[in-house]
Amino acid sequence: MFTRAIARIPGSNFADGLTTVDLGIPHLDQVLEQHAHYCDALRECGLELTILEPDLHHPDSTFVEDTAILTPKAPILCRPGASSREGEVAAMGPVIERFYQRFLTIDPPGTVDGGDICEAEDHFFIGISLRTNEGGARQLAAHLGTLGYTASTVDIRRMTTILHLKSGISYIGDNTLVVMDEMAGNPQFARFHLLRVGEPESYAANCVRVNDRILVAAGFPRIADDLAARGFHPLVLNMSEFQKMDGGLSCLSLRF
Repeated sequence: MFTRAIARIPGSNFADGLTTVDLGIPHLDQVLEQHAHYCDALRECGLELTILEPDLHHPDSTFVEDTAILTPKAPILCRPGASSREGEVAAMGPVIERFYQRFLTIDPPGTVDGGDICEAEDHFFIGISLRTNEGGARQLAAHLGTLGYTASTVDIRRMTTILHLKSGISYIGDNTLVVMDEMAGNPQFARFHLLRVGEPESYAANCVRVNDRILVAAGFPRIADDLAARGFHPLVLNMSEFQKMDGGLSCLSLRF
């Protein structure tokens, strides 16, 4: 059960951030409205929120998930693969120190984006991507091992459809992975119940289990129906403006 979350309000320069898609320029008023609804949804799920002010030095900083991996035993501060985002971790460190007595770090030349890390109970899938390199993955696996967790890597560098691993898979509890069709054949996922997401709804593979609810992006009714049919409880949120900047539901908070 999660009890807390950290989120950061998008800045007025949000549209200046990094993106690999061409879906248009996000509208700031809608960005702020969708972010507020997202935070309300986390509160509805029972979480106490720490809301950080916009960081205009870092347009991508509302995607706080990339800055840290918060395990129940200790946090691990990431080292983002995009150099323009490194300062986000320095800003997040003091916030995380309010809740944990110690933290581990990823050191150069290793890089890790939190969006490449999918936690499935006591096992962590680490995506090797354009943002998370092999050195960072090795450091992270070693840190997780000292904390009593297991880890394995999933190489997505040849995939052109997703930026981060968690854009394609999400663990939603009950031994169930939501996974886009393109990744569903990975033998590492064979021990899980798979909820496969076809190409038209692949963006919605990035959903988030928050206690008794599953946050899922609006506009993808098939996955919402599939979740409900399996006994999960979807909570649908509009993410259109964040999708324009490669952002998904998991990206917008650190939950612990």
